[in-house]
This record gives sequence, C-alpha cells and structure tokens, in this order.
Amino acid sequence: MLRTLLSPRVMGLHLLTIGVLIAFIVLGRWQLGVFQDSGKPQAAADPGPVAVATLAPVGAQMNGEAVGRRVTAEGVYEAARQLLVADRRADVDAPGGKASHEDGYWVLTPLRLDDGTLMPVVRGWVAKTDDPAVSAVPQGRVAVAGRLRPQQGTDSVQRRADGLPAGQVQTVSTGELVNLWAGQKVRTGYVVAQPPSGSLTQVKVAPPVVGGTLTWRNLAYAANWWIFAGFAVFMWFHFVRDAVRADRDRAKSPQMALEG
Repeated sequence: MLRTLLSPRVMGLHLLTIGVLIAFIVLGRWQLGVFQDSGKPQAAADPGPVAVATLAPVGAQMNGEAVGRRVTAEGVYEAARQLLVADRRADVDAPGGKASHEDGYWVLTPLRLDDGTLMPVVRGWVAKTDDPAVSAVPQGRVAVAGRLRPQQGTDSVQRRADGLPAGQVQTVSTGELVNLWAGQKVRTGYVVAQPPSGSLTQVKVAPPVVGGTLTWRNLAYAANWWIFAGFAVFMWFHFVRDAVRADRDRAKSPQMALEG
C-alpha cells in the first residue's frame, strides 16, 4: 500500500488535490469576507450644510437620515447654562463613562437660536475642567457649523458610582437637558462644532453612514467553494482507494496463477 501511495502517479494526485483544496478554501474565505463586509455600515452621500432647525426638532425624535449631516446655526451662546460632559474622549464614537474615566470632557454649550429654542453644541474637548478654554465662550451673535448627532440615552454609559459635580453630565440626553435647562425649548440631539470654539480640541465626528445590506449570494458562493473542496477530498479518496486495490490485484494475480 505504501508503495502505491508514494508512486509518481498517486503523488501527482496528492499534489493536485492539495492545490485544489488550498484554492477552494481561499476562494471560500474571500466570498465569506465579501459577505461580512456587506453588512457593515457604508459611507452615505454627504450633502451640503442646512439650517439645524430643519433637522433637529423640538419634542420629537430625529430622523435617522439626519445623523452626521452638516448643519449650520446662528444665535447666541448661553454661557450660564454651559455643562461639561464627563469621561469623554475627543471622538463621538469612543465609549464614555467608566471606559473613558477621567479621559477628558466635552464642552456643551446651548446656542439660543433666533426662534428662542436652544440647540446643544459640543464646542470642543478639554483634558481638565480648569482649562481656560472652557470659560472662553464666544460673546454676541455667532455662526456655528458642524455635524448633527442624535441624543444619547442616559443609560448608554456606566455612570460613576459617586456621582458628578454640579455642572457636569455623563451623556448628552435631550430629556436630561430639558430638566437642567428648565423652562426652555430644547432641540433634540446636539451639534459637534467644526471647527471647535476657540482653543478647544476638535471632537472627531464621522459623516453620515447607511446600514449595509447582507449579500447572501456571497455566503452561498462561499459554501459552494467549500463543498467543492469536500468533493475534491471525496474524489481523491476514491482514486487512491482504487489505485491501491488495483495494485493489490496485480500483486495477487501471478501468485494465484502459480498456485493453479
């Protein structure tokens, strides 16, 4: 049997089968990767900026298509109502709360629009609460450009067990802001200013994205390649088995003739 398995004819079959298996497995993994990538969020069209009031309503949820859109707003910052969003990095997609404990703060200042409503604006990021940039709130009428983000749930981060000092919050929650800025009409969501205000650090914010659509066809292609790989092993087994049987039969034939 060993002589048959190591014969040039069967060794060529071994090498061919190994090559086919490697090719089919790689092709299957490639199709699987295409399938997995198809489900990831994809960059969407990034239209020009619009007035924030057209996308951020009062007392209603924000349309999902508005998330990440470029917006503009004009009004007056209300420094007396400014808050610090604790345990934050300079990136809106970075985890907050315990995962970013004492990493820094977003500077959240309400902008009073011409219609009297308040639009929360993340003017930038600081590492320490005593940074002079925190209190350097622009005076008078200002024009703000940035990207719109949806409100954050109050339970979206793990809060500090010992609570926060006055003037700090853990999330940018519209419901919480309505209570803190009592008697004011607060628009949903918040704007991440681009560029940041004064010497504050820019908070990174991504453009709009759309949910990916899984291409099940590619998953089927991956399965087909792996089935082909299994079939190649099946055929290799049968060819090798037949070769071994044939060599055994040839080895027995002269012996049987002598015995006869």
